[in-house]
Amino acid sequence: MKLSGKLDYLEMPATGGTLDRLKAFYSAAFAWSFTDYGPTYSTFAAGLDGGFQADAAEAPAKPLPVLYSRELEKTLAAVESAGGTIVKSIFAFPGGRRFHFVDPAGNELAVWSE
Repeated sequence: MKLSGKLDYLEMPATGGTLDRLKAFYSAAFAWSFTDYGPTYSTFAAGLDGGFQADAAEAPAKPLPVLYSRELEKTLAAVESAGGTIVKSIFAFPGGRRFHFVDPAGNELAVWSE
């Protein structure tokens, strides 16, 4: 059962032709396995699920913690109310919907829902 507010997914950049190198590294170093979703996105399940984004137009500049919410709109309102800045409004992606925000320290995170 997924719990609201718990770290649920980690997305990391893999730009500059490094996706295959990253997959090879994590496979060799930690025995991670991957599932490809097209040529620029590959997911892994290593305790905390996550994925690498090789499309430079889509990749975060640094790792992107992604939290889960059962009520996305309510969570967006709570983030704004607490002082977070919404940097990407709710949008659909394969598998669900999400939004991105910056916390008061300048860290970008995302929140997703099915």
